[in-house]
Amino acid sequence: MRIRNSVKINWLSVAASFLLVAVVGSVVLLFEIYTDDIYFKTKDFNYFLIFTLWFVFVLNYFVLEFLFSFYSKNQIRRITNILPEDIIHDFDTDIGFKELGEKVHEMNQKNAEIDMMKEMENYRREYIGNVSHELKTPLFSMQGYIETLRDGGVEDLNIRDKYLERIDKSVERLLNIVKDLDMINRFESGQIALKYSNFDINHLIQEVFDLLEMEAERHSMTMQLQTTQSQLLVYADKQRISQVLINLISNAVKYANREEAQIIVSTREGTKSIHISIEDNGMGIKPENLPRIFERFYRIESSRNRKEGGSGLGLAIVKHILEAHKQTISVESAYLSGTKFKFKLAKPSLEKIKKAKAAIVD
Repeated sequence: MRIRNSVKINWLSVAASFLLVAVVGSVVLLFEIYTDDIYFKTKDFNYFLIFTLWFVFVLNYFVLEFLFSFYSKNQIRRITNILPEDIIHDFDTDIGFKELGEKVHEMNQKNAEIDMMKEMENYRREYIGNVSHELKTPLFSMQGYIETLRDGGVEDLNIRDKYLERIDKSVERLLNIVKDLDMINRFESGQIALKYSNFDINHLIQEVFDLLEMEAERHSMTMQLQTTQSQLLVYADKQRISQVLINLISNAVKYANREEAQIIVSTREGTKSIHISIEDNGMGIKPENLPRIFERFYRIESSRNRKEGGSGLGLAIVKHILEAHKQTISVESAYLSGTKFKFKLAKPSLEKIKKAKAAIVD
């Protein structure tokens, strides 16, 4: 068994040797056909020819094997000279291209794992830093207000009421951050089950407009719905999609920062989905920031966003809600010209549409 397992046949050398023997044999056979010499047509010559061709085949096989081995060892030696030493610590004369390829593949896998671990470590460090910073701001504010009240400020009713109100806002901000983080973690772990239903997306958008009307007026912004039909039914979780719309539209309101600011929400019917876009003519997003806007706590303009009191998790929540619906969200933006978010929602089946319309009639 050991001898049998140690014998390796190089089928490339076999094929090359067979090709050479076939060429030589064909030439000899043609010579036999066209020659008039009787000797070349006898059995003795044919036996001799078969033996010679077999000998040439074996000899050629071992010569090719030697040449291939010599060439491959030289090439492997050149390659190993430029590879790290830890890859070839067990290098010996029997190593071939296959074994060397496996070692290089293992090295690439290890390097990829190391790069991934470094990237995850950087992300973890940045994430912890962001969380601590977000929590630190309201906590320090609360600490300062409480110390002022303890030092006698509580005796002044105006100071007491004002500082208690600010403490209440700081607590509310902390709760919002914790709630948003908990929601994202539950989405990622699959603990949140969506409650699907059929509803009119245009009607929901109008409800969000009404909810954010006062905030839009405070920023001198107009909101407009552009649609191809008065009613467009979608099959999704209404509460979660409402969160998506509120986050996207309220962000657009916060980043208006110009005269004649406006938000245009567009809806149109596709073959299997309803296409929705939220477009504003605000400050826009710089190209280098676009790939990261859906990360947790990533802020495009941190100072202004913190003044608005957001948790910095709005777009991350939007992304997770749409992913839970098996959908994606894309963004287009030109700095100082505006931003456009686009996503799709599934249309209900024909049976569900009929039931929904019948319910509306009733």
